[in-house]
Amino acid sequence: MTEVDKLAAFSSQTRYEDLSENARQQVKMRILDSLGCALGALEGEPIRMIREQIQDFGGSGRCSLIGGGNNAPDRAALYNSALVRYLDYNDSYLAKGETCHPSDNLGAVLAAAEYAGRTGRDLMTAFAVAYQVQCRLSDLAPVRAKGFDHTTQGSFAVAAGVSRALGLDATKTANALAICGTAFNALRVTRTGALSNWKGLAYPNTAFACVHGTFLAMRGITGPPEVFEGNKGFKEAISGPFDIDWSREDLERITRTIIKQYNAEIHSQSALEGILELKAEQPFSGKDVQRIDLEIFEVAYNIIGGGEEGEKYTVRTKEEADHSIQYMIAAAILDGNVLPPQYLPERIVREDIQTLLRKIQVRPNEDYSRRFPNEMPCKLTVTLRDGRTLIKEKRDYEGFITHPMSWETVAQKFERLATPFTSAETRRAVIQTVMRLEEVSVSDLTSLLVKVKV
Repeated sequence: MTEVDKLAAFSSQTRYEDLSENARQQVKMRILDSLGCALGALEGEPIRMIREQIQDFGGSGRCSLIGGGNNAPDRAALYNSALVRYLDYNDSYLAKGETCHPSDNLGAVLAAAEYAGRTGRDLMTAFAVAYQVQCRLSDLAPVRAKGFDHTTQGSFAVAAGVSRALGLDATKTANALAICGTAFNALRVTRTGALSNWKGLAYPNTAFACVHGTFLAMRGITGPPEVFEGNKGFKEAISGPFDIDWSREDLERITRTIIKQYNAEIHSQSALEGILELKAEQPFSGKDVQRIDLEIFEVAYNIIGGGEEGEKYTVRTKEEADHSIQYMIAAAILDGNVLPPQYLPERIVREDIQTLLRKIQVRPNEDYSRRFPNEMPCKLTVTLRDGRTLIKEKRDYEGFITHPMSWETVAQKFERLATPFTSAETRRAVIQTVMRLEEVSVSDLTSLLVKVKV
């Protein structure tokens, strides 16, 4: 067996019964959290552009669009994945050398499951498969340091999850994995320097392309069987050597993913909780601040603090704002939270936040870096104009693996994001349907999501 054959055997042979009770609950929480993020993004400008394009290219098909209408499976995967991802408020997985957002897979898996007329149990299983594949490749085959984006591992995750949702056998699943893992390898420049709309659309594009590739495999198209170990294959060209014994894998990695409390890049969460706690304990305003020093683990410094992926004081767009810890801390101080309104264009350019963010200095801490990803440590030192110095040290936040969110908190987040676009009746129905997902069909869920109007 080739390595892709072994991964295909794992993907195609998994069953709902392989999920522990905790994993089943976490799957449902991730689905509800992702749907909240999707509904909250319905008025995003890039979302409008994507809807316009897929309608122009042929706006009909067998798969539901969140917010109304339907389209072909690959285009539904693109659109619904873009909704889940656009706010940058969906869950994350932290590995030492890679960070990813496994719920990015929902749009693709949902489209395939609806197309195939699957049950809620099938959806849950396929979603957990996608999580397991993406997270384990992030653990053992990180690609960020080599200049590739985490959507590169996502190609395998989408193919695995969609194949499982479609009920493909091991041979067709292997071909889907081989096609997608060969064809869709993306550059990390997506998330470095001056950020663009593509930061939030790169994984939706992977979902679109890999749903298309997996459907080709379903019809009999073959892919390179030595995609991992072959000459110029994934290991040689991209990841370097690694080994995963897929016959020993389970579906539990989803239980180690983390949910965002704030609408902000994942590595900022403990710092944002810390600054808001500090402000509540010893009140101060933005005008009171002389300087803020933030010590944080190196990954956060490099991605959002001004390290190797670019300076973070130039903030002109939503994409730059939600990847600048300086901006996000300033927003927390001035506005008392970091939610979608903090990324409106008129908020980003205001003088108060632009002035305050430049008073925030970020540097890496070697001890914190050693403790990551088992912790998300940081230390905030706020120097005020009146001479006071306020200090707050954090090791995690509500939503982290050491301090997990409850179903009730996730439901509250869903309510907050969905309220502008839904009736109370629809919100209750979605929450109840996700809570009872084992007992319903996928169409029961999607029929509710199309009732929402953009």
